Amino acid sequence: MRIPAVLAVAGLVTLGSPGSAVAAPEAQCANPSGTYTGDVPWGQRLVDPARLWPLTRGEGQLVAVIGTGVDGQNTQFAPGQLEGGNGTERTDCDGRGTIAAGIVGAQPDSSTTFAGVAPGAHLLPIRYTDGSSRDGGDPGALAGAIDTALDRHAGVILVAVPAAFDSPALSGVVARARSEGAVVVSAAAASQQGARSYPTATSGVLSVGSVNPAGEPVQSEAGDYIGVAAPGAELVSTSAGAGGAVAHRWPVTDPGLAAAYVAGVAALVRAYHPNLTGDQVVTRLELTAHRPASGGHDPRLGWGVLDAYAAVSSTLPADIAGPGSAVPAAAEPAVVPAAAPVEHRADVPAGTIALGGVALAAAAGVAVAAVRRGRKRNWRATRFTP
Repeated sequence: MRIPAVLAVAGLVTLGSPGSAVAAPEAQCANPSGTYTGDVPWGQRLVDPARLWPLTRGEGQLVAVIGTGVDGQNTQFAPGQLEGGNGTERTDCDGRGTIAAGIVGAQPDSSTTFAGVAPGAHLLPIRYTDGSSRDGGDPGALAGAIDTALDRHAGVILVAVPAAFDSPALSGVVARARSEGAVVVSAAAASQQGARSYPTATSGVLSVGSVNPAGEPVQSEAGDYIGVAAPGAELVSTSAGAGGAVAHRWPVTDPGLAAAYVAGVAALVRAYHPNLTGDQVVTRLELTAHRPASGGHDPRLGWGVLDAYAAVSSTLPADIAGPGSAVPAAAEPAVVPAAAPVEHRADVPAGTIALGGVALAAAAGVAVAAVRRGRKRNWRATRFTP
């Protein structure tokens, strides 16, 4: 019997009644924990997307969610938000695709405190694996899924389930994505020490580490290719098997889901800065991250924990807006706020945003002068074991 991988990771497997042969196929698929009504989830508090919604909600952006499909019957996705057509899949037995898609773009709803990062974005669900293998899916199939996303003009491509091995087709399509200006986001989701995932470590991919509420890295995979870190443990998000309702799964711990937060923020950045190239979006996310305690690159946290507000609102010097840019000096580490409803600051003064951007630009300028070495985004291909 196949147990959905994400539920096995979370330790929350919901099975049907014993001896129910007719219900068995559905019982093997992901089921909701219920409708989440607790405190605003910690990952959502850390990223704090509502603070950015007066500036942008990700309108005009298409985010491909590549993995196990997305359950289109969960009504926390707006009507028409999930794109259809050739190559898409609006069902999800495994559940990981639906969880990732909810983190990216679930709508605010009065029945729950959970909401996605970029609810104005459209989502393109593409299934390349059914989630039955612990080693992820076939890299050739994943390459085909990314090709489909590019053919549909997705500006952000989230690999919600990385593959175990590389292939010429996979590295080739990542190169195509970069040349066409798309941002490919993939998590460091390998579960064995020394193992690496694809296309996470491929040149041109924004590779994402994951942290728990204490800010500690939770994934085993590590390397100099990790770009930023984001929440990947004790998460709440939309659930497959919703049956036409608003339904959630919690708590879910899966390092692969950290990439969903980064993809959502990338959509916000693209919507607010429509003239940036894909490389410039990646650089902005890395430059504005909360630096690790060392002040430099950490093999599991990358350049630090995602700072969504700084990534969207900051003004960066033009000479560090592209690939090969220097990384600024250490910033304060990320701190998860105490559990409380998120304050929806619809009246954020433009001057406050500008002043914050100027301050960051000045700090970055000093760092450019001091650290002109710049990291070339020339990362090694690697291996993944979930």
